[in-house]
Amino acid sequence: MKKILYAICAEAMLLGGCDYVGSDAVRTPLSYHFDAPAKLWEETLPLGNGRIGLMPDGGVDEENYVLNEISMWSGSRQNTDNPDALRALPRIRELLFEGKNAEAQQLMYESFVCAGEGSQRGYRGQYGSYQLLGNLKIDYIYDDAAAVEDYRRELNLDEAVATTTFRRGTNTYTREAFTSQSADVAVIRMTASTGKSLSFFVGMNRPERYTIEIDRGDIKMYGRLYEGDKYYGRQTVETATPPPATEGKGMRYGARLRVLLPHGGTFSVADDTTLLVEDATEAILLVGMATDYFGQDVDAQVDSLVDAAEQKDYATLRREHIAAYGELYRRVDVDFGHNIEREALPINRRLALYRDDHNDPSLMALYFQFGRYLLISSTRPGLLPPNLQGLWCNTINTPWNGDYHLNINLQMNLWLSEVCNLSELHLPLIEWTKQQVPSGRRTARVFYNARGWVTHILGNVWEFTAPGEHPSWGATNTSAAWMCAHLFNHYLYTNDKAYLADVYPVMKEAALFFVDMLVEDPRSRYLVTAPTTSPENAYLMADGSKVSICAGSTMDNQILRELFGNVIEAAEILGIDDDFAQTVAAKRNRLMPTTIGADGRIMEWLEPYTEAEPHHRHVSHLYGLHPANEISVELTPELAEAARQTLIARGDESTGWSMAWKVNFWARLHDGEHSWKLLNDLLRPCIDEGFNYTNGGGTYPNLFCAHPPFQIDGNFGGSSGIAEMLLQSQNGYIEFLPALPDAWKTGHFSGLRVQNGGEVSADWVDGKLQTIGLKALTGGTFLIRIPPYAINLNVTINGKPKSCPVKSGLLEVTLKAGDNVKVGI
Repeated sequence: MKKILYAICAEAMLLGGCDYVGSDAVRTPLSYHFDAPAKLWEETLPLGNGRIGLMPDGGVDEENYVLNEISMWSGSRQNTDNPDALRALPRIRELLFEGKNAEAQQLMYESFVCAGEGSQRGYRGQYGSYQLLGNLKIDYIYDDAAAVEDYRRELNLDEAVATTTFRRGTNTYTREAFTSQSADVAVIRMTASTGKSLSFFVGMNRPERYTIEIDRGDIKMYGRLYEGDKYYGRQTVETATPPPATEGKGMRYGARLRVLLPHGGTFSVADDTTLLVEDATEAILLVGMATDYFGQDVDAQVDSLVDAAEQKDYATLRREHIAAYGELYRRVDVDFGHNIEREALPINRRLALYRDDHNDPSLMALYFQFGRYLLISSTRPGLLPPNLQGLWCNTINTPWNGDYHLNINLQMNLWLSEVCNLSELHLPLIEWTKQQVPSGRRTARVFYNARGWVTHILGNVWEFTAPGEHPSWGATNTSAAWMCAHLFNHYLYTNDKAYLADVYPVMKEAALFFVDMLVEDPRSRYLVTAPTTSPENAYLMADGSKVSICAGSTMDNQILRELFGNVIEAAEILGIDDDFAQTVAAKRNRLMPTTIGADGRIMEWLEPYTEAEPHHRHVSHLYGLHPANEISVELTPELAEAARQTLIARGDESTGWSMAWKVNFWARLHDGEHSWKLLNDLLRPCIDEGFNYTNGGGTYPNLFCAHPPFQIDGNFGGSSGIAEMLLQSQNGYIEFLPALPDAWKTGHFSGLRVQNGGEVSADWVDGKLQTIGLKALTGGTFLIRIPPYAINLNVTINGKPKSCPVKSGLLEVTLKAGDNVKVGI
């Protein structure tokens, strides 16, 4: 049937139609392109290998490549201890329990904050900021002033290669760039169709704190970032003049640029910072980048990487890069149909048309795979997780310091990792979480006199775990608990008990903190997290004043129920800690349950406060719907309906990442049309035809998500939402197409992952499943929800027909690792 369908669709596509191409078809590689050089950074093309990044703008006469390295942070470790906090804690709680929340908040501002200035001084403070490593600047020399024709600038997602081509007179110029997944250097190749017609100046720079040298014919850039002003207690000791670029104790970084001319031409030193290439037919630039964050010798690392890459020709470097990248990227395939006419358009034009006419189904497939591409490009095992901008930035003072916000943003970055078959890319987040524990223990003791470990909303590479400088957002104290959900989620997808034993102590200590920190609210007798917030939101007091600090919140309770439950389950799996499991079970039973208010919505706080911002971007009280699974259509229908009413009242319009979260919410509510509507909103262009930034969340021309400004969590959350629409397994069984919109009536996916260690595929026509597949990556029993229209099932295991029981609409199969199940419906 699929082959017949494909033959029909192929004919329709030739006529510009929009139909499904089945899984037997040869896939057209996913890419997007522009027909002009970038005028804004948000039009440049993101390249990355998990450690280093490039963003070429494709300029014809002058071209700039922004250089990035994932650990390029200013600042340093700092003492955030504030003994005033613990002294004030009993009084803060008393005021909250007396209903004097505004007074409690004022006392918080006076006492319950980190020592020093927290994150607010950006790259000049000890908290620090993620920064660009530098710029690689090329000035081209042409023999004539001929007009530029046939310009095309493309990012190929299947290869992770950016290409720029154009004609100038009789010459065709081609530039390719990639950040090698195998050689760990940036590679740029430039060619001209007419021999000896490629000439240019090349150099490197950055806004501050750098030195340039010409060393052995290479350009070498190096320096030290500012470590930040020192804080003693709550006093600031400012450095009047920062140390020179090569001195001080800040992070050291370096880059080396080497020019190779395989087919002749010359290069020479133009001045102390610039090289000149003349009369070449082909030029290859190798760029090594590094910092000393992980303790390595910067010069030795950069030199060895560039030297090793030089030993291979360009074709080998390119081939090995594509193979290494493809091992991750090609695991998953999705197809919602095609509109050939739209796919041929530049991406900025394509987005503009999509705003009013959604007849471009492959744009959603592109957006989904772009999220996977960005994750592959911005993290890898042994390094750091992606920050608020992944690993791409073009400034020394990145918005929100380019840090790790822990009240959803960092977590959202990794939502797609397991289900989208990039499980090993979850590990940097897990290792980063483990790295916070020693600092988090100190924060727990100093601020709360509690055991275990805690962290709040702010995170960086310097183990900052203290409350933030503004309690209205900085007092949230369940971030460590939320991070531990990721630790356990990785186990749920892998069934790796050795891994679980490794991370269990981190989970246990996060729970131990709340064993000590939870306090009884005398008004309700429930245990509460006091003081706390519902992240970044505020409520109205009787006198109309806005207050954020509260005694417990719905999100806190949902997170703690999840944490305590995960610790109990992990202890049982590992056969340890029965006494502690009973302790946290008793604490869990004393938390106020998720409650429906008089208005039919989920209560955000534990009291019926009125929101100061009814359409606030955070929807924290629905954490139990997503990413947790406390609320579901099947198991808790009343709470699910209350969640629906909550979302309706909150509204769709918001920041980019918030709309992405709502895609996931509506998918969990099995409302594919609303999820699809939000995806369409998320793809709304955020730069107009006059290259002006527009207000509101959406998408920039290069497909970066707009908060605004750029925040990568929206990209990752959007891809996660698409996966949730296609597949869910959080309730103990596999559900295919739980939130399929009419726009995707016919389609295919393969390679997505489910809990309990499975990899699955599905084909559907006219909204109905035709075939599903399951490969067991670990042995076990799987339950598969069978749709009510499936009358006769054709089940095979490893190619052999098999009779399997179906009970209450669930097909049960018990498999060994490596077994394959196919179900015809």
